Amino acid sequence: MCGLAGEIRFDGERPDIAAVERMTDRLAPRGPDGRGVWSQGPVALGHRRLKIIDLSEAGAQPMADPRARIAGVFNGCVYNYRELREELRALGHQFFSDSDTEVVLKAYQQWGTDCVQRFHGMFAFALVELDTGRTVLGRDRLGIKPLYLAQTPDRLRFASSLPALLAAGDVDTSLDPVALHQYFSWHATVAAPHTVLNGVRKLPPATVRVFEADGTEHDHLYWQPSYTRRPEHAALSAEDWTDAVLDALRTAVRRRMVADVPVGVLLSGGLDSSLIVALLAEQGQQDLATFSVGFEAEGGEEGDEFHYSDLVARHFDTRHHQLMVPSDRVSGALESAVRAMSEPMMSHDVVAFHLLSEQVAKEVKVVQSGQGADEVFAGYHWYPAMAGAPRQQAAEAYIDTYFDRSHTELAGILEPGFLAERDVSADFVRAHMAAAGAETALDADLRLDTHVMMIDDPVKRVDNMTMDWGLEARVPFLDHELVELAAACPPGLKLADGGKGILKAAGRKVLPAEVVDRPKGYFPVPAIKHMAGPVLQRVREALTAPEAKERGVFRQSHVAELLEAPNAHRTRRGANTLWQVALLEIWLQTHGIR
Repeated sequence: MCGLAGEIRFDGERPDIAAVERMTDRLAPRGPDGRGVWSQGPVALGHRRLKIIDLSEAGAQPMADPRARIAGVFNGCVYNYRELREELRALGHQFFSDSDTEVVLKAYQQWGTDCVQRFHGMFAFALVELDTGRTVLGRDRLGIKPLYLAQTPDRLRFASSLPALLAAGDVDTSLDPVALHQYFSWHATVAAPHTVLNGVRKLPPATVRVFEADGTEHDHLYWQPSYTRRPEHAALSAEDWTDAVLDALRTAVRRRMVADVPVGVLLSGGLDSSLIVALLAEQGQQDLATFSVGFEAEGGEEGDEFHYSDLVARHFDTRHHQLMVPSDRVSGALESAVRAMSEPMMSHDVVAFHLLSEQVAKEVKVVQSGQGADEVFAGYHWYPAMAGAPRQQAAEAYIDTYFDRSHTELAGILEPGFLAERDVSADFVRAHMAAAGAETALDADLRLDTHVMMIDDPVKRVDNMTMDWGLEARVPFLDHELVELAAACPPGLKLADGGKGILKAAGRKVLPAEVVDRPKGYFPVPAIKHMAGPVLQRVREALTAPEAKERGVFRQSHVAELLEAPNAHRTRRGANTLWQVALLEIWLQTHGIR
């Protein structure tokens, strides 16, 4: 819910209120229900509100608590805010609203930065101590809610989206070679703290960053599961594990129904979203709104999975909505989706999510979605190959299996001035895999995917595409207690049954067999995958535009090869290289970056 922005001055000057207002206005799609700007001393805060909890004006932001001498802005939802409010009341705190934002302010007053340990939810926040000038930024454990930063020696600006920081002005928009290397190595993923722009960084997930009034800062990483087997689980059978996972998922789904407005479900018809629907039905939810999207077939490939989503909707008697998108709409929809991207994302389903979110937002303000299950429970087809490696060779197995291309191959795409001097993407993976706390190669793989790759690919994608229509997406498979349980689960139970074995076993307890045993699906957009006419035309326009030639990121000989044979060049994982190159340039042009 919502979008936040702000500026902190470290040089004794007043913040630029006009810049904060521009950031706040750029965040309007994230919060269509209200706008606020607040300033005192060296700090200015801005907020756009999506009313989900405490629909009254008492829940408006920025929120200042004169008694506690704290002000703040908050994005997301603390699902256990009611329980925390009662605990805080028992400790003597008084409340003027029914919002979770006020609970965050009071929790910080009571417990300091340790308050984040008590939050169940997704969140990004900025809190200001009015007496000391200290500012505290925080982000949830799995980075579900974003927080972008643009920092100079004199000031810090922050916002829920990168384009909002651009709207403020005075951002270094030169391209970051490390981020470009990651983008072209990891299927367009760029890990925190980097973004493709040198002047913008991301607060890492599970991190609290404290700025003192003079600009000195320090970080606290407050959560990281160990990915090892626990003694308390030693006696659990496979059936016991299945029950434990199903119970944890029940809790996660139930938590995410906390709202003062109706909550729907994005239903693809796959195992993950179908489990959410099944568990909501089991808990007595009636008249549940579900939503599916499909695309016109191209190149002999079907673009919808309506058979399965319809089956689930009928079985659980949901109020189902179906959206079929013809190919000639994809090119236009692509433009809108790119404008909604805080960072370039090449996965086809950005278009699907953006189109679907537009329709869903007409019906509900909150949905549950199945993202994260494949990373948390080892559902992708490449995991068995990586899992077979000895623990000490996990990094090399990951690099060989997961990377789009080698450093040498990347040198054939980028002009020398944009190529990192060494293989920084492989170095990152080796360092992450070498860290203690993962017993097997699969443990190390899933730790990297869940806490790095997933956050800046599917999680970011869902947030950006849904929030562009004022729709909040909640992801029960990323409930931190469920993730902790999955991290401790024996790898063999996750790899079983072709991947996600333990989740499939849980599904057989509550779902029709046809849904559990179906082939793995995805969000196909054939018009992009097969470079249908209007999409290819847009790609050509972007790569031959004067801005692209002036920027000079790509070797022109390579661009010519890609355009000559649009579907012939593929990454190691099968993605279209032309699309990966073009999407970066389209994003830069769309956001006015030169």
